[in-house]
Amino acid sequence: MDEKKIIEDMQAVVAQMVLDDIEENPDVQNEFFDCSSCGENKCLAGSIQYGKYRLCNDCVLLAEAGLALKKFKNIQELIDAMEDKRLSVICDFIKKDSNAQNN
Repeated sequence: MDEKKIIEDMQAVVAQMVLDDIEENPDVQNEFFDCSSCGENKCLAGSIQYGKYRLCNDCVLLAEAGLALKKFKNIQELIDAMEDKRLSVICDFIKKDSNAQNN
């Protein structure tokens, strides 16, 4: 199976996960968490718990496609690869919080 087809299939699966979660519990649209991978505050709908890590729906797509394409062997490798992204998100939050307190 070619890479494009794998990614398209994964996109459809993770999009459906969001819809399924919302159908099962509409309140999930108003529940948020900090993604262990990208560090952003994301909606709980479509997220997955991988061991000690909870990944947002966007990162679930990265994880599942990356695993299927053998870009990495496990979720820890994705978490490690996303470290710069998480640090950037944390720095942006600190800057915004600091600016808000100074105004």
